[in-house]
Amino acid sequence: MESKRQQKHAKLLQKEIGEIFQKEAKHLVGKAMVTVTRVFVSPDLSVAKIYLSFLLADTQATYELIQEHKKEIRHHLAKRIGKSVRIIPELAFFPDDSAAYAQHMDQVISNLDIPPASEEDEEEDI
Repeated sequence: MESKRQQKHAKLLQKEIGEIFQKEAKHLVGKAMVTVTRVFVSPDLSVAKIYLSFLLADTQATYELIQEHKKEIRHHLAKRIGKSVRIIPELAFFPDDSAAYAQHMDQVISNLDIPPASEEDEEEDI
């Protein structure tokens, strides 16, 4: 269970890192849209787990490029929030594949062959 302090810090990081990907780190992502879906912060606020979702891009290549430039992203973050927080957290990026999983499950459900209920079954339900 995250404390209010962790949740507040996570929201701040989510907002600021999202803006960094839109403005300062545009050269890293190119035309891709990177969304910060979730952020979890350690109790001492020194580590942030950041889950990213990618649109219009090669997910793996973009993710690897972001991993290589973690220090640069952290530096941009320090410029933005350095005066309001004591510790700039270490950033750990993870791909968020929940949207792809939801799409897969939607496809599985739509491909199910469910026969219609017989009249006898419907009468028993009443």
